[in-house]
Amino acid sequence: MTSTGIRLHAPAPGWSIDADVVVVGSGVAGLTAALRCEAAGLTTVVVTKARLDDGSTRWAQGGIAAALGDGDTPEQHLDDTLVAGAGLCDEEAVRILVTEGPDAVRRLIATGARFDESGDGGLELTREGGHHRRRIAHAGGDATGAEISRALVEAVRARGMRTVENALVLDLLTDAEGRTAGVTLHVMGEGQHDGVGAVHAPAVVLATGGMGQVFSATTNPAVSTGDGVALALRAGAEVSDLEFVQFHPTVLFLGPDAEGQQPLVSEAVRGEGAHLVDADGVRFMLGQHELAELAPRDVVAKGIVRRMLDQDAEHMYLDARHFGAEMWENRFPTILAACRAHGIDPVTQPVPVAPAAHYASGGVRTDSHGRTTVPGLYACGEVACTGVHGANRLASNSLLEGLVYAERIAADIAATGLHARVPQPLPTAERPAHPLLPPEARLAIQRIMTRGAGVLRSEESLAEAADRLHRLHADARDALDENGKTAEPGVDTWEATNLLCVARVLVEAARRREETRGCHWREDRPERDDTAWRRHIVVRLNPDRSLAVRTTDTTDFPPTLPQAQEQ
Repeated sequence: MTSTGIRLHAPAPGWSIDADVVVVGSGVAGLTAALRCEAAGLTTVVVTKARLDDGSTRWAQGGIAAALGDGDTPEQHLDDTLVAGAGLCDEEAVRILVTEGPDAVRRLIATGARFDESGDGGLELTREGGHHRRRIAHAGGDATGAEISRALVEAVRARGMRTVENALVLDLLTDAEGRTAGVTLHVMGEGQHDGVGAVHAPAVVLATGGMGQVFSATTNPAVSTGDGVALALRAGAEVSDLEFVQFHPTVLFLGPDAEGQQPLVSEAVRGEGAHLVDADGVRFMLGQHELAELAPRDVVAKGIVRRMLDQDAEHMYLDARHFGAEMWENRFPTILAACRAHGIDPVTQPVPVAPAAHYASGGVRTDSHGRTTVPGLYACGEVACTGVHGANRLASNSLLEGLVYAERIAADIAATGLHARVPQPLPTAERPAHPLLPPEARLAIQRIMTRGAGVLRSEESLAEAADRLHRLHADARDALDENGKTAEPGVDTWEATNLLCVARVLVEAARRREETRGCHWREDRPERDDTAWRRHIVVRLNPDRSLAVRTTDTTDFPPTLPQAQEQ
């Protein structure tokens, strides 16, 4: 795969760092990859968009899934994952996840993560949607992500690893043969560096998280603007299954006009026995699925939206008043505090909830070692599409996937000797090849996507979204082509441009998939079609900024790189 030659309009790098590996992102995937690379003797630099402990991982409430309990097995975990993935999981990828997962969690505990324990000193495990057994390990009741982040950040700092915080990654650097040579980045006025610089390295690990900010309401933090997927597309990498955006069923409803990051009400609340009810107190999920409120997330989200449509309601309710104050305070203190901060007391009131954008099951296409279609470029965590999640992620598999595949990436970099190559990055082009959008385009993109490509989609809504996104793209492109003008380079304009890039791909893939499957719900194509669509949609960016779209022949991904390029 060759680079598109497209890059964001930005000043030339004014400083540089040399390393064996640069890891972009500081969630569970990024920090695990960095620690394992450093342990293998590789000089590793971590670049993160905010502070080291400010990624998506710390917002994860529910926990991490692994077959750690009595009577549970990786095979049972595999079965639950395949069912949730609605026929599109890569079974080899899932088998790697569930078999390597338990030991990976134990290594995480050895690193310093402290999970909640039961009375006998073992791990206290709970259930979430789609799981037939209690296999979710959690910490601090509902603060699992925060505890994992704390442990990993402390380990990174204890090792004295070099980190660059408050830095937005811009583009991949490549050499004359199209191999990875590092990244350019912009440090936002804090830390040892300032302005645009570069990290030169023969191996780059993308662990930049999700792209929930492409929608108006999301559980994702403000930094989740799809930067890693957009960078990979400009670098010539393939992305897959971007149409499968999981909308978490139970997000605290703050009003019809609420925008930005919304408080999550963890699936673990339902796992402990909370009920979904309508305004009349009717449990509407009964009879819709054998697991009722604990059905896979796409089933529950659809059940909530259908009930909202039937009753012309803006939200449904999650009723856990029967927990009592003690259980709320001990098991779900974070959620309790968030609800009370918004004037709702779950101890005495049902909690108003509605679906919101939560997790991208698709992303940069990788193989079982985290390798993308660009030599030397790896991806793990939410930015990646390993094939584990298929059409719908099973609850609490995300932290585990980041953990397992980050370890595999570090092992691959060390084993292949990739780090021994001295990168020789090509100079950046003088004229920008990619126009920048004005900052106000971010809000326009979010509203277009929420209206046209949200929980409910149709050819009509997606066509309208595609047309409006194209107009934003064309206006910026025409201004650049005609007079060389583009919006002023800066974090706001780079983020808006990245959001438009991933939004275009998501909408194109959603239009192409003419069926309903997993978390992709087409009103005009309500049935699942295994004959035509039990396959993946793969997209790459052409040098002229158009999209090249194809489908795979089977549910298995083709190899990411020809054998000769793998070294």
